[in-house]
Amino acid sequence: MAEDRMKGLKSNYKKRTEEARRLAQEAIIELVSEEKKVNFNSVHNRSGISKSFLYEDDETRKRIEEQRAHDVDREMNRRARYEKTSQSKDVIIEAKDKRIARLEAENKKLRAEVEHLRGLLYAGQ
Repeated sequence: MAEDRMKGLKSNYKKRTEEARRLAQEAIIELVSEEKKVNFNSVHNRSGISKSFLYEDDETRKRIEEQRAHDVDREMNRRARYEKTSQSKDVIIEAKDKRIARLEAENKKLRAEVEHLRGLLYAGQ
């Protein structure tokens, strides 16, 4: 009789554990598809699974930590891309500033030349 109870308890425990893992995995997939951060708290809120289970179950913990590391890598890549874009903008602005300075100098030189030629033209009349 006691053995039957133990088998029943173990069977029930195994079912509940598998169900909790499935719910946690579904929550992780939903969070990833919505491009939200995956961490123990967000999985707990989405799935309703206790945080203690998420931390203590090695399989679930590993999945959450792997996804969290992946999220961090994605964020670092995004920041690196932004920094490159910002640096590129600085280079473009510097090149345009040099071009503007060169064109202003050329414009000033041409205005002086036109003024000189007008003076010669009016002096000859």
